[in-house]
Amino acid sequence: MSTDESQHTDSADASATAPSRGADVPRSLAEALRSRADEALAGLLRARPDLLSPVPNDLTQLATRAGTRASVVRALERLDRFAQQVAEALAVASEPASYDEVRALLAGDDRDAAVEEALPRALATLHEQALVWGPDDRLRLVRTARELLAPTPQHPSSTGLGPTVAEATAGMSPTRIQDIVGAAGLPTTHDPVSAVRSLTALFTDRTRMSALLDEAPAESVEVLSRLVWGPPYGQVTADPARHLRWLLDRGLLLPTAPGTVVLPREAALHLRAGRAHRVTEPTPPPVESAREHRPQVVDATAAGQAYTALATVEELLKDWDEGGPTVLRAGGLSVRDLKRTAVALDTSEPMAAFWVELAYAAGLLASDGEADERYAATPAYDEWQELPAPERWSALATAWLAATRTAGLVGGRDGKDRTLSALGPHLDRSAAPEVRLRVLSLLGTLPEGSAPAPESLLSRLGWERPVAGRPRPAPAPAAASAFVKDGAANPSDSPTAPQDLRSRIARWTLSEAELLGITGRGALSTHGRALLPAPAENADSDADSLAARAVAAARAARLLAPLLPEPLDHVLLQADLTAVAPGPLERPLGDALAVIADVESKGGATVYRFTPGSVRRALDAGQSASDLHAFLAAHSRTPVPQPLAYLIDDVARKHGHLRIGAASAYVRCDDEALLNEIMADKRAQTLRLRRLAPTVLAAQADPGTLLDGLRAMGFAPAAESAEGDVLITRAHAHRTPPRSAPEPVPDGPPLPGATLVDAAVRAIRAGDLASTAPRKEAPAAADGKLPRTAAAETLATMQAAVLTGEAVWIGYVNAEGAASQRVIAPVRVEGGFVTAYDHTADEVRTYPLHRVTGVAELADE
Repeated sequence: MSTDESQHTDSADASATAPSRGADVPRSLAEALRSRADEALAGLLRARPDLLSPVPNDLTQLATRAGTRASVVRALERLDRFAQQVAEALAVASEPASYDEVRALLAGDDRDAAVEEALPRALATLHEQALVWGPDDRLRLVRTARELLAPTPQHPSSTGLGPTVAEATAGMSPTRIQDIVGAAGLPTTHDPVSAVRSLTALFTDRTRMSALLDEAPAESVEVLSRLVWGPPYGQVTADPARHLRWLLDRGLLLPTAPGTVVLPREAALHLRAGRAHRVTEPTPPPVESAREHRPQVVDATAAGQAYTALATVEELLKDWDEGGPTVLRAGGLSVRDLKRTAVALDTSEPMAAFWVELAYAAGLLASDGEADERYAATPAYDEWQELPAPERWSALATAWLAATRTAGLVGGRDGKDRTLSALGPHLDRSAAPEVRLRVLSLLGTLPEGSAPAPESLLSRLGWERPVAGRPRPAPAPAAASAFVKDGAANPSDSPTAPQDLRSRIARWTLSEAELLGITGRGALSTHGRALLPAPAENADSDADSLAARAVAAARAARLLAPLLPEPLDHVLLQADLTAVAPGPLERPLGDALAVIADVESKGGATVYRFTPGSVRRALDAGQSASDLHAFLAAHSRTPVPQPLAYLIDDVARKHGHLRIGAASAYVRCDDEALLNEIMADKRAQTLRLRRLAPTVLAAQADPGTLLDGLRAMGFAPAAESAEGDVLITRAHAHRTPPRSAPEPVPDGPPLPGATLVDAAVRAIRAGDLASTAPRKEAPAAADGKLPRTAAAETLATMQAAVLTGEAVWIGYVNAEGAASQRVIAPVRVEGGFVTAYDHTADEVRTYPLHRVTGVAELADE
């Protein structure tokens, strides 16, 4: 794209090449915007959606809003690294600057070809976003951006440059300036202004400056080399060394405060061969491939991990089925409960936090809102369980992609040094969805089966969205007798600089995508590639982007379905009281088997172990021994082993022989010998039993404690109701009231749709027409206030305009008391109302005459 602002009126259209001259040169950003085409204005509003909140009244207000600090900071943060470097170069260039001057600051004396090729694109981006305006021979950075990027002693620029000679000598005495000019070999002048101009000309003349530095002592050159790339400030004593005095006498170091000197910008640029930046990055670094795998291997690995992800989420919520951990007073999961969850899932605490946050983001768990608030599954979990496995996976994956909650932060500290807990507040990071989507998109640019080198991926992300911020303040001097500035570069060049949040999210994205089965062996899978929604450039609402994500999720589910194993309807019973499930089981079979047996190990095959406790659990749930035998015979591909049949019959024979009810609690049994055995057992002392009758014992413990105590002693009691019937105990599934998934925290205003942008452009154009239309002078309107005329004069002017068909300028106050100026073409005046075509609103409207403050005719031109 061309960067000629005057040709394109700041649009992205690059069809012309010659900058405009003379009267066509805009004098302000508002004039530059006024000369833009509608398409260019629409591009600005799409690139900076914060300018639409609310829609500006006219182009002057749009330009004012585009120059506010918050809006400019937001726009600068969203530039790529080279566009930022171009803006920084403009901030240290003269104002206005020519295209050639900017190119020299970026390409240097050696005219870097890559920089020259990329510069038009970067300048076009700055023009499009209204950060730069003016033609190529008069480029201007908006004032707020210049204030943010220009170097100051308090806020050094990332270029490492200092003030100009004129800025550094602003408070210097004329005599001292003349001394510097004379020491530099220049003729003295009659005033300080011309002297500063002469010194500046010397420092910017390559030949004369090289000759001056050839005379410098080696120690002086060494000092300059330490300051040349910044920070440009140093400290000297009241009696500096000889090599420092040589620099001070010739203005190569200028004092800025007692004991502090600075390397002037012009001198630094000469030493840098004209470059504003030490390293200019005109092109994005490529994402390199670290490993190559066959696409089939990647898809199979990812599908296996996708199945594991489903099983892990199900296991988590099944563990919390009867009510999960309590909610902390400040919100979230306690460290102890997170450890317990990690043990239950057989994983680490960070991974457990990820699975918990994933289920929460998908709307599958939430707090129940009760007085004793606990976490539990939501009704949506039951609906999710009924879906086919591929659709369950796509629901988790799309929720993860869109979530702003960032599980990687769990365990860290917030700004107030408080621990960040899983499911707690302060875990939302607005940049997370964008970074995740961008990481997966970059993986999609590699050949199928290629896993990226993480560092190259992070370098690319860092180029596309550099870390915002300024260099660290220079450290305090270690000694006052010598220079202590060592020319250290900005923080991004420091090996100890903390990793920025976007890089951390990118690293977490790579590991979380592997856990979810979006990638396999580090490479993007086929179904993971399909999960990325197509860009909806003309989306008119959030509903359109939601529909695009739904389409992508359905496409990914279809591609994943053939890769997932089919659920099995059988197990393999073995003689060691175990059952092996060689794959995923059908849900009814898996649920029933989880009651009868305990899971011993997981993996490609799940091993279940039958124990007296697990069989008793099935009997407590209402099953009989014959039911268990029939169930196992129907679902086993091997005969029911004799030890397992004996175990079931033995537990069933003892089950319910003892009956426990509420007295506080009692034990009832027809076998007096068995009760005698219980009474004689020392382990029963804590139950405080006493005999009420030959076949009845009473306890001061509650029935639940009595049941657990007798079972620990090796008995198989059964609870009974007040009527004497055996109580059937089944797990009670605790569910929260209906809960929606947490809403992502937006990163600024939403992207506007095409319909909103078009309507906003029309409204801004119409408002600008009304505010800039030439008009005749009206009473009380000379100072910019609303025109004011008598009611009779207002009515007469309106009626005359109806007859002549001319437009008029009116002041109007609406029912809320808001005043505005409008340009209207009256069509009809009757009944105290005027019906007119409103040029400001671009539509026909009716106005009560009593709300019109005054009217004035427009000027003939």
